[in-house]
Amino acid sequence: MTECPKCGVASVDGATDCAACGIVFEKFERRVRAVAESAPPPVAGPDLEEEATSGLVWWASAGLLTGLTAWTWSFARLPMGPAVMDSFLHLPDLIFHEAGHLIFSPFGRFMSVLGGSLLQFLVPVILAVSFGRQHQPFSAAVCAWWAGQNLMDLAPYIADARSLQLVLLGGKTGAEVEGHDWEYLLTQLGIVHHDRTVGLWTHYGGVLLMAAAIGGGAWTLRRRRNRSPALPSAS
Repeated sequence: MTECPKCGVASVDGATDCAACGIVFEKFERRVRAVAESAPPPVAGPDLEEEATSGLVWWASAGLLTGLTAWTWSFARLPMGPAVMDSFLHLPDLIFHEAGHLIFSPFGRFMSVLGGSLLQFLVPVILAVSFGRQHQPFSAAVCAWWAGQNLMDLAPYIADARSLQLVLLGGKTGAEVEGHDWEYLLTQLGIVHHDRTVGLWTHYGGVLLMAAAIGGGAWTLRRRRNRSPALPSAS
C-alpha cells in the first residue's frame, strides 16, 4: 500500500501499519471485506407484476372515486330531512354515535349527550388525519368524504330540536320520549329557536366537505397517473 486508507498519509512499501494514525492495514482490509459481504443485496427495480398491481390499485381507486362522486350528487340533490338518513351508512354511523354517549359520559351530562354526535363525526376525521400523516392522501380523502356524510346525517337530527318528529332508535319520535340529544343541547345553549338554521349549515357544510374530498381524491389520482409509466398518461 502506498497511502493509508484512513488518513491518506503515504506509507513505505511493505509497511504493515500507518506511521501517522496507527491502523493495521491487514485488519482494516478484513473489516472492509466483512462489511461488503454482510451488505444486503441490491434492491431490484419494479417488475411487471408490481406495475400491473399498481395499475389495478389506481383503477380501483378511480372506480371508488367515481362511485363517491355519484353518491355525493345523490346526497346533494336531497333536501335536508329524514331521507338523507336512509343511506346504509346511517347504521355504522349510529354505532359510533351510541358509543360516543358512553365514552364521554364521565365528563358530565352535556358532554355525554354531545358525545354521540361528536364521536360520529370525529371517527372519520381522526382516520383522515392518520392516513394523511402516513402519506396516504387518497385514503385520507375517502375518510374526509365520510366525515362530510356524517355531517349530513346529523343535520336533520339538529333541525328537529323543536318539532321532535324524527323517529329515533327506539322507534318513537322525540315528542313521544320527551326530547332527544339536540333538543337538550340547543336548549342548554339557548339557541333552540335556531335549530333549523344550525341544521341547514351542518347540511351544507357536509356537502362542501364531501365535494372537497372528491376534489382531493381526484388530484391525488392525477398525480399518480402522471408519475407512473404503467398508467395512462394525461392528454
